[in-house]
Amino acid sequence: MLEMTREEFEELVAEALDRIPPELTRLMDNVAVFVEDEPAADDPELLGLYEGTPLTDRGEWYAGVLPDRITIYRGPTLRMCETREDVVEETEITVVHEIAHHFGIDDERLHALGYG
Repeated sequence: MLEMTREEFEELVAEALDRIPPELTRLMDNVAVFVEDEPAADDPELLGLYEGTPLTDRGEWYAGVLPDRITIYRGPTLRMCETREDVVEETEITVVHEIAHHFGIDDERLHALGYG
């Protein structure tokens, strides 16, 4: 398994977020991004997870709720990658994938776009 400290991995996630075009980040609303070491035991290879209400599903009722949560998992990413460059690429794909869920884009469309 590739070695990378949590701090190094968090920096890669921050860099991936910085590469999201500003016109998209301005549209993101009430969402927080976290890094965790491992996903739940029932899905040990999960790279990222979006939990919340996509922008496309929000209505008048949406007020005073906790932020949506995007979690990027370090362990599975490091296990599947062979080089630091692979980690950079996979982290960026995962960040974009989870942000896309915030915008209401489903897995089928993301796979078609190459963010599966």
